[in-house]
Amino acid sequence: MNGTGEVVALHTAPAPGEPTEARETVEVVAGKGVRGDRKFREDGAGRGAALTLIEAEAVEAVAREYDVDVSLADHRRNVTTRDAALNHLVGERFRVGDVVCEGVLLCEPCSHLESLTEAGVREAFVHRGGLRADVLEGGRLRVGDTLEPL
Repeated sequence: MNGTGEVVALHTAPAPGEPTEARETVEVVAGKGVRGDRKFREDGAGRGAALTLIEAEAVEAVAREYDVDVSLADHRRNVTTRDAALNHLVGERFRVGDVVCEGVLLCEPCSHLESLTEAGVREAFVHRGGLRADVLEGGRLRVGDTLEPL
């Protein structure tokens, strides 16, 4: 990825299966995840579970190409970006706001996401469901922050 992207939305869900809540800012803890999110673990988040990201362009493309209506809250990722090629960050380090991350693997859609939204979501988001990342250095994330490769 060349250049920078921008954070356009932040979301957390207090517990599995509960709706996500929009945030203007979140605290991200190295190795543990997003404080207040269902995947935050004091004893350490699993590999690739600390932070999830998705491209706003992917959400928009799914709406156009598959007639699937998924809002920026429905996809259940923590960070929504614009102008950031997230698939290219697998195996790479990047900074988003104050937080330093390493892309671990693509965040492919699951049947659970489809059960919370609508039929066709799983197929529509294959290979564009976002990125799972480890958090190497924690900090604050804010809507409007930049994302850039390191």
